[in-house]
Amino acid sequence: MMKPLALIGALAIASAHVCAQTHEGYPIQTSPASGGEGTVQQSDTNAYSLPQGNLSMTKRLDFSVGNSFFRNPWVEAPASTDARDGLGPLFNTNSCQGCHIKDGRGHPPGVDEPPVSLFLRLAVPADPELDADILRKHGFKPAPVYGSQLQTAALPAAKPEADLIVEWTPVKETLADGTVVELRKPVYRIENPNYGPLPEDLLVSPRVAPQMIGMGLLEAIPIEDLQALQDTDDADGNGISGKLNQVWDLATEQTVPGRFGWKAAEPDVHQQSMGAFAGDMGLTSTLKPKTDCMPEQNCERFTHGGEPEVSDKVANFVTFYAKSLAIPARRDIESESVRQGARLFNESGCAGCHTPRHQTGEVADRPDLSNQTIWPYSDLLLHDMGPALADGRDEFLANGNEWRTPPLWGIGLAQVVNPQAGFLHDGRARTLEEAVLWHGGEAQAAADRYRQMSPEDRSALIDFLNSL
Repeated sequence: MMKPLALIGALAIASAHVCAQTHEGYPIQTSPASGGEGTVQQSDTNAYSLPQGNLSMTKRLDFSVGNSFFRNPWVEAPASTDARDGLGPLFNTNSCQGCHIKDGRGHPPGVDEPPVSLFLRLAVPADPELDADILRKHGFKPAPVYGSQLQTAALPAAKPEADLIVEWTPVKETLADGTVVELRKPVYRIENPNYGPLPEDLLVSPRVAPQMIGMGLLEAIPIEDLQALQDTDDADGNGISGKLNQVWDLATEQTVPGRFGWKAAEPDVHQQSMGAFAGDMGLTSTLKPKTDCMPEQNCERFTHGGEPEVSDKVANFVTFYAKSLAIPARRDIESESVRQGARLFNESGCAGCHTPRHQTGEVADRPDLSNQTIWPYSDLLLHDMGPALADGRDEFLANGNEWRTPPLWGIGLAQVVNPQAGFLHDGRARTLEEAVLWHGGEAQAAADRYRQMSPEDRSALIDFLNSL
């Protein structure tokens, strides 16, 4: 259960006054308050679903309204629930919660299970000159007829775009001490396309729904701080050369740094949220007045749920909700194994991308997000993760090998919130150890150091990750 507000406040005050230790040049977290003063004490299935602990009572009402539109299903228009109608006609799920299960991670589909919380982004190769405007505003060239996302569900009078099939190939890893770890490599097939043949040069990128916590805090990190972490030419020679993506901001109609999404292709939480409404549920908004339904699919024959279907008022409530989900407090932080794991995390080079600590700036009308010391364990930059994790699909400045460093805060509770949750961009890793072993490219050296560790050190590193 969540602690009383007085105790949460005490935890926040302790966080503000404790000093982090350092190891190998990176700070070591010594306070359980990963999300600053808004950190909450929750470690059960609802660990990702609470508002910022320092959110005012008035704002908590806004949070609750946003939660209702995030959690409840949208329906076909026309409907008596006209605030939530207009679904589809092509979509992946009928609610935000359908992908972000209890505000947490999704997972690849099981046997005979529809791929609700994993989908495929689609594209075809682009000509940099002929497709310059498309690339500037979309970051890639959508596939003819099928658009930018494979939609595997549809209203009763429509046909889904196709079926997505995921099969697994076992991959065995032998560690330095002889321990054998079996990984699984996904193989994706698109079957039964309902709108004509798929392009022969189709590019696909699997994406599993990420956890929702702390997004407002991440948006509040000053862009100058992220820019300072860039090292595009690896000037310091440590093998890590992170960069900010540069993406199209729909509100300002200009190119700006990206920080959200698996390839950091979205500039802020609002655009990320409206993109999900359009792509995942077929719902229009003022920011995204068109869905991913292509002209050849004749979606105009279906009744609209209003213009736009997601009203500005609802859109703002959902964005507020998405920006206000609190970070759960760390657990077992005084355990010797966890402390050793934190040192190993820094020594092995993991912190080179998973930057432990940030300070948020001033956020208008959001004192709960302002001037917070937070521990997300991410630089929000793009890094080459090697060929094993590559999708071969560019997105703005992100090439086919590059992914944004995902924040690690709360990761130890991912499978408490959703027991089926998978790790990495496509959910292939069933455990944190599997996720580490898939790391390549700029993270190859860190993964190799893990392979060389003793069983005790490997266990300590995993204990540290589970404490986050």
